[in-house]
Amino acid sequence: MLEIKNFTKSYSSNKKDKVAVDHLNLCIEDGDIYAFVGHNGAGKTTTLKACAGILDFNEGDILINGTSILTDPITCKKQIAYIPDNPDLYEHLKGIEYLNFICDIYDVTNEREELIKKYSDLFQLTGFLGNTINTYSHGMKQKLAIISALVHQPKVLLLDEPFVGLDPESSHNLKQIMKEITKAGACIFFSTHVLEVAEKLCNKVAVIKDGKLVVAGSMHKVLKDQSLEDVFMEYMHE
Repeated sequence: MLEIKNFTKSYSSNKKDKVAVDHLNLCIEDGDIYAFVGHNGAGKTTTLKACAGILDFNEGDILINGTSILTDPITCKKQIAYIPDNPDLYEHLKGIEYLNFICDIYDVTNEREELIKKYSDLFQLTGFLGNTINTYSHGMKQKLAIISALVHQPKVLLLDEPFVGLDPESSHNLKQIMKEITKAGACIFFSTHVLEVAEKLCNKVAVIKDGKLVVAGSMHKVLKDQSLEDVFMEYMHE
């Protein structure tokens, strides 16, 4: 479970504080695939980075299965995986070296080879794991980042625009994996501009505008008889 409580983040600019996210409250429960949508600069990436323990914040708290990211970040980070929209990988390493490095960090031992093979085969990257990452295309780097997030079987998965750069087959496979791991008890919180995907894939959705939450809840209740695109446009033009 991921709980975002009264989360507020400000940035200083020209001696003034700009509020990027303003008192955000959300609860992403076990089993949820929770979409986080909003315009560019709405506060989505800021929120995800704070949930991952990358950014500090001004007010509130973020809990990973009841543990505060502020007071016990290591325990929290052992349970989460974060994939940014533009993965920053160690490009001098080979793909397999990077995956083994991630497995070492998260103490993945018994199922390491099996999990690496499973996800590398699924994303058609197995034949490239012996190559250095600096030879990879953007899409291949995205796939490697996704595999590295999945091999340690996180309880909370944080994704920032995960489908950007993926080919159609890989996008399909990622959606299936998201369904599988949430069915097994994990939860997923992800930002996306692809509203059609969010509408079909997610059971819950939150819309953020200028750092403030405008609506959140089950996809069915938020949409009523409309499409997510229609609902989104209505809130953006209020």
